[in-house]
Amino acid sequence: MDELPGRAGVVVIGAGVIGCSIARELTRYTHDVVILDKESDVSSGTSKANNAEVHSGIGEKSGTLKQRLNVRGNQMYDDFVSGLNVDFRRQGLLIVITPRSLPEGLARYSPGFLCDFLNRRVLPRLIVRSGNRKGIPWLTVVDRDEIFRMEPNVTRDAIVGVHDRTYGLVSPYKLTIALAEHAVLNGARLCLDTRVTGIRTEGGAVRAVVTDAGEIECGIVVNAAGVYADEIADMAGAGGFRIHGRKGATLIFDREATREYVKGSVAEFRITGRKKRTSKGGGAMPTLEGNLQLGPTAIEVDDKEDTSISGDEIREIFDRFHYLLPDFPRDSVIAMFSGVRAPSEDEDFIIGASKEVAGFVNVAGMQSPGLASAPAVAEMVMQILHDLGIPRVKRAYFNQARPTPRMFADCERAEQEALIERDRRHGHIVCRCEQVTEADVVNAIHGVVPARSMDAVKRRTRAGMGRCQGGFCTPWISEILARELGVPRHEITKKGPGSELFVGPAKCLLDGASRRDGDGGAV
Repeated sequence: MDELPGRAGVVVIGAGVIGCSIARELTRYTHDVVILDKESDVSSGTSKANNAEVHSGIGEKSGTLKQRLNVRGNQMYDDFVSGLNVDFRRQGLLIVITPRSLPEGLARYSPGFLCDFLNRRVLPRLIVRSGNRKGIPWLTVVDRDEIFRMEPNVTRDAIVGVHDRTYGLVSPYKLTIALAEHAVLNGARLCLDTRVTGIRTEGGAVRAVVTDAGEIECGIVVNAAGVYADEIADMAGAGGFRIHGRKGATLIFDREATREYVKGSVAEFRITGRKKRTSKGGGAMPTLEGNLQLGPTAIEVDDKEDTSISGDEIREIFDRFHYLLPDFPRDSVIAMFSGVRAPSEDEDFIIGASKEVAGFVNVAGMQSPGLASAPAVAEMVMQILHDLGIPRVKRAYFNQARPTPRMFADCERAEQEALIERDRRHGHIVCRCEQVTEADVVNAIHGVVPARSMDAVKRRTRAGMGRCQGGFCTPWISEILARELGVPRHEITKKGPGSELFVGPAKCLLDGASRRDGDGGAV
């Protein structure tokens, strides 16, 4: 990507969905924007590892900034993705009330008729009323028969439900890539593999961002660094808050075994009696491509890079969803992943210009529903940036659309034949599970924000996300990457420096050859 420039009007630290949303919005007013990230691709942190739901705000605590921006962001989403060539679907959320919905003590010691009355009459109306007060108008109570018509695989213990039709699904990593590319197309510069090591201030104001690639002078810094936002703020003397990591694990099931197993998002309503709200309890939902996904969990972690998944976490997900979906296909799990959320100590978003350091803006505490809130967060941050001197008049020229090459798997047969006629590489399938062609991979490698690692190709094309999880396509894609980037094959990485896939040419270890000798063949 771009080399680090000597100066910029605005530096955005963090190339996740929040940072890229802000950068894209900034380019409507100025092209003098630089995005920095320590990783080798955008969307390499929390943004790549969430369950892709565009929440409505019904699950957030009333009166919080998080809840207000969630509701606003959800309502903005259709316009937000317009022109980005990113799929977005409002599949809805079905909240299921069961005998377990009431607190255990109340259900155990109260008469059956009272529990039945509370479950059937009181709880659904309380959910609807709470949602309406939060600004969510499209909530409807559905009876038991309607639940099974909507979601046939839900537990037969279901009593009644509430349907929230505003819930949506979007690919978080594809959205982030699209936002980054749209910002770059409109003048922003993206500097990856660039770690921020300090913020230089003079006279109580921002003067420069110091990185391992050099220093960039600037007058405004937007701190959207996710789990490291507190550390970046401390560098500038604009902190005073702490981000603690909270890991969430999610399971993905084979598409062929679970297609339309759930048609929308499904969650069981539980009153748990917890005094402190943390992350939401997760749910069952489809991906845009048709896989079933279950999760996420919520586990406090000390290590902000801890994305491991234990057997206990997998069993927790199985145990949690066995009641809601009694016959979900346990043996069809094809992948599991986790991400680390970035909650603040009071579980709310932290957005505002620093009072201690002029020109420094914190955008922190971006845990769920950060993805859903992204449009409203960008809108709010722009108002702060206008107050700091960014022009309020939009640029005369702003490219409204982000053109993207058509993926082979998304085309009808006649269009596929036309693609092959124009580029014979579309006739070479390199990922059988997801029907990704050589041309699809080449287009990703040479995109506006180029894919330069296996994971970067995966995020753009889905190669390696199918049933075999890259068992077939990894050798072929690594070969294409090496060819197109003009590097030896042993330099191809999974996700950037330090994650090389190969040691060197075949038999190099037996021969005592150097790790970097030879022509790059794989071990």
